[in-house]
Amino acid sequence: MKNLLVQFFRLLVATIVFWSIAFCVFIMIRYFQIGVEGGKAFEVGKDIPGLDSDVIPITQWLEFGVFSGIVVGCIYAVVEFLFEKLRLNKLSTGLVLVEKSLIYLLMLILSTNFIITLIEEQIDRNLPNEQGWWIQNKVFWLVVGYFVICSLIFSFLKIAKDNFGRGVFFNQLIGKYKKPREERRIFMFLDLQASTTIAEQLGHFKYSELIQQCFYDLNYVLPNYNAEIYQYVGDEAVISWPFDKGIKDNNCAELFFKFQDRLLKKEKNYIKKFGILPKFKAGLHGGKLIVTEVGTIKKEIAYHGDVINTAARIQGECNAYNETLLISETLLGKLKLHKYKLESIGNIALKGKESEVKLFSINRNS
Repeated sequence: MKNLLVQFFRLLVATIVFWSIAFCVFIMIRYFQIGVEGGKAFEVGKDIPGLDSDVIPITQWLEFGVFSGIVVGCIYAVVEFLFEKLRLNKLSTGLVLVEKSLIYLLMLILSTNFIITLIEEQIDRNLPNEQGWWIQNKVFWLVVGYFVICSLIFSFLKIAKDNFGRGVFFNQLIGKYKKPREERRIFMFLDLQASTTIAEQLGHFKYSELIQQCFYDLNYVLPNYNAEIYQYVGDEAVISWPFDKGIKDNNCAELFFKFQDRLLKKEKNYIKKFGILPKFKAGLHGGKLIVTEVGTIKKEIAYHGDVINTAARIQGECNAYNETLLISETLLGKLKLHKYKLESIGNIALKGKESEVKLFSINRNS
């Protein structure tokens, strides 16, 4: 429940800020008649029949804009959140867009009636709010057109964030990684145990559904631990943290066990649909590496260095020692895992590395 509330609150803040800015920009354009020769102040009487040409102060209009942004932002957040959590986004993109558009149009009509009633009280004017007023009102349909454009912009930003990862799209926009930069990060390589055997048992279609479901559940727990998905590679997920965020509250280790709890909570569903409860193994390591933007036809942020290679090799040792979570000594020294059982695996010669790396296993106390 806490996880859901945090996710909804973040979405709510984002939508309210976006729509408040959007409506204020619209009001500024209308108020100063931007694009009209000899731009002039917005005269109420010219947009709303039956009113005199008194000019309402711009500050008061902007207050209405912020209020409108809050109302529409709340509605938008609820719809987006429900579509995501009820998995309605698994429907075809076209059908989802049509459904959302109809909902937004209905909500826009209802919210506009509500907002106009409040504006009437504030400015002591009679505004058009009789039944069906919006059908032939040019200003309303202008707002609808503007709303559609802003919705497309918001959807584009949301899709970009979902595809590139939180913060990555913004960093690409500002060109943060056009030139290689050194950063300290933590990486976790998370891989499905006995994946080859499971794939043979389920067949490639059912196996793909299993991986899809596992990663849905992984993404459910990620936000609470400040984690970012670097990439998915088959049945493996590569998870990353800025170093400070990864060690804070032991986020990089806690995520693994919270993901385990999530899978156990949905055990009946997994058994019913796939006949198994999936189990994962992971390797953790952190330190300095290089981050840069690569590619032209398809751009992405890439990490280069020993840290990411070592994390992958550590995960590869899980089967050899029958462990589900292994961590390097250097990273373990930064964490405070007092409630977990830690055991030294010893100095291990990882493939491709000249010097040995001391590894520890992390398990819950029984």
